[in-house]
Amino acid sequence: MISRRTHQQETALLIRFMYVSVAAAVLTIILKSAAAAITGSVGFLSDALESTVNLVAAVVAIFALRVAARPADSSHHFGHGKSEYVSALVEGMMIFIAAAAIILTSVQRLMDPQPLESVGIGLVLTTAASVLNGLVGVFLLRQGRRYRSATLSADGRHLITDVWTSVGVLVGIAAVWLTGWHWLDPAIALAVGANILVTGYGLLRDSLSSLISQSLSAADHDIIDAVLGQFRGRYPVDFAPPRTVSLGRQRLVNLVMGTPPAWSVEQAHNVATELETALEAALPGTDTIVHIEPWERMQAPT
Repeated sequence: MISRRTHQQETALLIRFMYVSVAAAVLTIILKSAAAAITGSVGFLSDALESTVNLVAAVVAIFALRVAARPADSSHHFGHGKSEYVSALVEGMMIFIAAAAIILTSVQRLMDPQPLESVGIGLVLTTAASVLNGLVGVFLLRQGRRYRSATLSADGRHLITDVWTSVGVLVGIAAVWLTGWHWLDPAIALAVGANILVTGYGLLRDSLSSLISQSLSAADHDIIDAVLGQFRGRYPVDFAPPRTVSLGRQRLVNLVMGTPPAWSVEQAHNVATELETALEAALPGTDTIVHIEPWERMQAPT
């Protein structure tokens, strides 16, 4: 199991990563809002609204990480790790709100198209914001995978989605600039809103699945099975299929280990302790519960 000190240090590091996301969100909001104000484009405005969601989500994520870092207590025996999934859930809800605002504004502008001004400056500002979002998004995705943080991964995915959204806006606004088809601007914003809805749905689906005790990934189960195979070869024991739960950056593995009836309690306990240590080494952040059963009972039909 991760020690409290190590877990606290890791959480402090993740929070620093999220402050990078906050800084990037503030800068992109400034750049994209300036582009929207200068050009009068609802496409650029929709892009700026999505960056506002990024900022709110990053602030919520920092709060969630602080809660997740709290140690186990009398009301939360396995800690507060699932708080990270709440952050992803909030981010998904915020995306839906932003999408609704974008779609409403786009429909209004589609009914009354307006010419754009100083498009070149707007394109430069939004391109700079997109490059910044892309760099931070890739960074957060890598750190999210490294530390198994649902919060960092969700924020990274959202930023990368924001980049692709901005690319679509840039291409569309450039087309408006070249063709003079002003109706393209709100049409692009509508497409942005629809794309954001899809992203929000994905975040909500994943976070809700995790909140209702989703099992560990197939890759994690493969590692667990490999460790159990080593113990089957080393000792006269067998195991029922493991039951697992993902708790944010922590893992819970519940095992039933069958042992020879002649084994003493101490023998079984020593092997169980060794197994817990092996799983922690193979999957850092794993809390393993081993229930010991006589071998005959493991083999008996149910």
